[in-house]
Amino acid sequence: MLKNFDPLLTPELLKVLCEMGHGDEIVLADANFTAESLGRGKPIVRLPGVGMREACAAVLSVLPLDAAVAHPVAFMQVSDTPEGSRSALQRDVIARMQASGDASNAQCEAMERFAFYERVSRAYAIVQTGEMQPFANFLLKKGVIAHDLLT
Repeated sequence: MLKNFDPLLTPELLKVLCEMGHGDEIVLADANFTAESLGRGKPIVRLPGVGMREACAAVLSVLPLDAAVAHPVAFMQVSDTPEGSRSALQRDVIARMQASGDASNAQCEAMERFAFYERVSRAYAIVQTGEMQPFANFLLKKGVIAHDLLT
């Protein structure tokens, strides 16, 4: 065990997060997500029994988001809903990101289901949670932790 780490951050997940470079993306997916077919050739980490709220909080406790892009967070838009509509879970996860200072509402982009799948194909890894809420899928783009640039 390590001090001050969320216990949901398994050794396998920490390894994946450490291996990711600036601009790499990780998918946090619900239990129904097609991780095996969309994730062929990628690391797939399973967190059975873990909800999306907890998984996002654990990952974001160590993963910096990319400040150089407009939308370092994407989530799967619920099918057949008006543009701008979000599920209660999506609203809650995004509100928690705002409260922790990880991402503002404007930095979180809704993506149509098949566009989300296309972006997943370019992601570094997939974390499949035990979340049973449909459309509870998020994509996070890794940023950097750095000192000020010396000139």
